[in-house]
Amino acid sequence: METLVRLVAWNCAGGLHLPRKYKPLLALGPHIAVISECAEPSILARKFDRMPDFSAAPVWAGGDPDSHHGLAVFFFNGAGGVRHGKFAPELQWLLPVEVSAPRRFNLLAVLTGTAGLHKAEPGTLRKGLEFYRQFLTEEDAVIAGDFSNNAAWNRGRACNHGRAVETLEGYGLVSAYHAKTGEVQGQESVKTFYRWYREEQGHHIDHIFMPHAWTKPGFCLEVGSFDDWVRKPPAETRRSDHAPLVVDIGCG
Repeated sequence: METLVRLVAWNCAGGLHLPRKYKPLLALGPHIAVISECAEPSILARKFDRMPDFSAAPVWAGGDPDSHHGLAVFFFNGAGGVRHGKFAPELQWLLPVEVSAPRRFNLLAVLTGTAGLHKAEPGTLRKGLEFYRQFLTEEDAVIAGDFSNNAAWNRGRACNHGRAVETLEGYGLVSAYHAKTGEVQGQESVKTFYRWYREEQGHHIDHIFMPHAWTKPGFCLEVGSFDDWVRKPPAETRRSDHAPLVVDIGCG
């Protein structure tokens, strides 16, 4: 790895056009930002006082164009990419993107949920990992976003996150957080989501998986803090109930 790529995965909890949300995102200095619960870009364009300086057109999925809670991939600082031709809109929300800069790789952005699934249902992610198998294995690939799942949950269910992790490891992909910290899946000390904005209700459900080979030259990882991204009283200043994951590929 010779080129530094900064990748951010963040569930913005809607309202990305609000300064309290987009300014901190821009301050992270991403090349590529996977943003969950995000309005369609044309809606954002109408709401922003001044649109951020994208280096390529955003890619978005969300079904209803009026939805304010879709999934977007934004490009900054010279990064670029386009939606992959083999896009399955029925697999909401999994968004395949061919990233062309600052280096070439395939990106599968994720916004999935497990609520309401029956025990035997594999869920969108498990179906998507099979559908996008070639996309994730034919060249370097990253899968990132809000998985709404953790290996400590759903034991005995087809949507068990542990099974997804095993599939991804079979594809040669590893969790950046776990590769950096050495922690075990399901026993994460740092959380990414805080139900009802409560620190004691923290869970680690946002993930970035990347090629195992990318961990060899060294990479950097940061998870936004509860105080900076979630607590922020009063409520009008809160950024989200999620904190961002930031991965610098090739920084080591």
